[in-house]
Amino acid sequence: MTHQIASLGALRQPTKLVENRVCFAGPHAELSIYDTYEQAERVSLKSDSLLYCGMVTGAKVMHTKSEENIPFLPHESFILAPKEEVFIDFPEAALDRPTTCLTVEISQERIAQICDRMNDVTNMNGLSLIDPNKPLHALHTQGTQQVLDRLVSDFVQNDPDRDLLVDFGVSELVTRILRHHGREALLQFTKLMPDANGLTNALSFIESNLAMPLDIDQLSKLSCMSRSRFYQEFKRHLGCTPNEYQHQRRMSVALEFLKQKRSVTEVSMELGYQSLSHFSRRFHQHFGVSPRQIQSQLNLQH
Repeated sequence: MTHQIASLGALRQPTKLVENRVCFAGPHAELSIYDTYEQAERVSLKSDSLLYCGMVTGAKVMHTKSEENIPFLPHESFILAPKEEVFIDFPEAALDRPTTCLTVEISQERIAQICDRMNDVTNMNGLSLIDPNKPLHALHTQGTQQVLDRLVSDFVQNDPDRDLLVDFGVSELVTRILRHHGREALLQFTKLMPDANGLTNALSFIESNLAMPLDIDQLSKLSCMSRSRFYQEFKRHLGCTPNEYQHQRRMSVALEFLKQKRSVTEVSMELGYQSLSHFSRRFHQHFGVSPRQIQSQLNLQH
C-alpha cells in the first residue's frame, strides 16, 4: 500500500500543510489520502457515512467523545460511525517526513445491503452493531491489510473493471468490519450469559481455556450437538472453524497483554505456545508486525 500511494507522485503535491487531500471516487465509496507536513493539534474529522481510517506512515493521536489520547499507528484501523467526530493531533509531522493516512468513506446504503446479507449470521440489523459512542480501534490482521492493498490499487488504477473491483473490495472490507463487531457482540453476550445456548457454552469454554488444545468432541458435547452439526453452526455464526477462532482470540488477547507491558515470553507461555519463536511467528503472520515491534511502538508513545 505504501508503494501504491508513493507512486501517485505529482497528485500528492501539497496545496496545504495540514491534511492535504487526494480523493478517488468509486461506487458507494470514496478513497482519500491525507498527508500532513507540520505538527498540528485538534484537527476535526467527521463524515455523514461510515469512515474507515488506516495509517500508512507516521503517528496520530485521536480524541473521541468517549476517550482521549488514543495513539493511532501504522497497521492499525480506526472506524467511525456516521456523523461521529474525532479530533486529531499530529505530533511527528514534518516537511520531510509527512504523516500519511487513508480513509474509505462507505455509504450507509452499501453497508445496509451487506448487513442484510449477513443477518442470518449474527442477527445484524442495519448499523446496530456499530456503536457511535465507541469507535472501533484495532490492530488489523494481515487479511485486512491485503484487502486494503488491493482496494487502494483498484481505486487508483485505470482498469476497465475498476468500479466492479472497487465494489468487491469495499464489500470485503465492510464484511470484515461487521464480522468484528458481530463477534465482539456475541462474545460480550457469552460473558453475560454463558449458558444461553449450546454455542455460547462452547465459546465460554474456549475463552476460559485459551491456552489448552481444543477437544472438538468435548466442545460438541458442551454444545449438545453432533460433531458435524457443531462445526456447521460454529462456522455459520463465527465465520471460521473452532481452531481458527481460538487462534484469533489468542492473538487478540496477546495484543492486549503486550499493551499492558507484559513480556513477550510471559505472554507466549500464558497462551499455551510451546516456544517463543512459534508464538512470534504466528503473531507476525496474523498482524504483519512482530511482538517486539509492538513493544517498540508502545515505548515510543511514552
